[in-house]
Amino acid sequence: MNESYITCPKCGAEIALSEAVSHQVRESLEADFVRQREELNAAIARREEHLKTEMEKLAKQQAGVAEQVARELESERRKLLAEASQKAAEQFAMQLKDAESRNAEQQEKLRVAQATELELRKQQRALQEAKESMEIELARKLDAERQKIADAARQQAIEAERLKLADKEQVIKGLQEQIASLQQRAEQGSMQLQGETLEVEIEAQLREAFRHDSIEEVKKGERGADVTQRVRTAGELPCGTILWEAKRAKNWSSQWPAKLKEDQRAAGAELAVIVTTSPPEGVRGIGQCDGIWVCEPAFALGLASALRHGLIATAVQRLQDTDRGSKMAQLYDHLCGTGFRQHIQAIVDSFIALQDQLAAEQRAFQKQWKERGQHLSAAIQHTAELYGGIQGIAGREALPEIQKLALPGAE
Repeated sequence: MNESYITCPKCGAEIALSEAVSHQVRESLEADFVRQREELNAAIARREEHLKTEMEKLAKQQAGVAEQVARELESERRKLLAEASQKAAEQFAMQLKDAESRNAEQQEKLRVAQATELELRKQQRALQEAKESMEIELARKLDAERQKIADAARQQAIEAERLKLADKEQVIKGLQEQIASLQQRAEQGSMQLQGETLEVEIEAQLREAFRHDSIEEVKKGERGADVTQRVRTAGELPCGTILWEAKRAKNWSSQWPAKLKEDQRAAGAELAVIVTTSPPEGVRGIGQCDGIWVCEPAFALGLASALRHGLIATAVQRLQDTDRGSKMAQLYDHLCGTGFRQHIQAIVDSFIALQDQLAAEQRAFQKQWKERGQHLSAAIQHTAELYGGIQGIAGREALPEIQKLALPGAE
């Protein structure tokens, strides 16, 4: 730690700045302490002198009171002896009682004087304790100031070390950034080749995941997005188009969404997606930017599934709304026709026969199971014919296939 020094104007010696400050503070505190101690000693001396004077006065008063009491007692004794022959015993008792009363008064005066002396002594002890407490308080203040100076010096040293460490960390951070930049340049290689790799990977994932869709690659040099996905259902129902643009770059470009919008309008596609390794600020994983879907490569397949599901649902709903009136009429004719009534009657007859067969369970057991199986087969057959008739009118998209009634292996 660098220490600052000053030169003494008297002797010319160099003194550390922290030591000079400590010395000045210590001298100031010691001078204040000496001055306060002298003032306290002078006050105590004056108080002791006053106490001494009061005690002398009290001693003189006690001596005068005792002498006066002695004189009065002697006078009364002589009076009593002189008048003993003339006064009755009753007068002697009265005088004696008066003398005792006076003596009690003198004793009370003496008690008050003693109480006064005790109070003066208490005050003297209080002054002594105050003096000692002041000396302790001054010593504590001096120690506290010394501790503050030491803490300030320690904090200065810590701050200097922290600045040195910060400088070293800044140098290390700069070197790390340079190393990371060099590593990124070494790993990146050709940006065009990396973009083509991402495009091929997206195309392969779409072909593998959605086998019913038409995945078309835009040839090099042709205007348009990198990959065109034409969404179809298992029944070859066209549902819409999704354009895919692969961008593997270091930074996001605000021109990408505008260019892809032009390609979207030219292709008549419903949706467009940019798959990039550097999404715009505020987009993490999947998001939208200027009306274009943006996602990172790891989320491309999930976003494709969601967008494809939305296109299929919209197309199916549109198909159902298109022929709703004519199909409702056909369905009404079918439900009111003789064939539908006969199918329902056959189902009812099968279940009634099954109920009767269960009621006659005590009969030939093997024959019963055989007949029951025939009735159940007939019920399933008529139910399948009923559902198939309605499906033929409404279409497979509006009324999907029931797996239990379909052929094995059918989707």
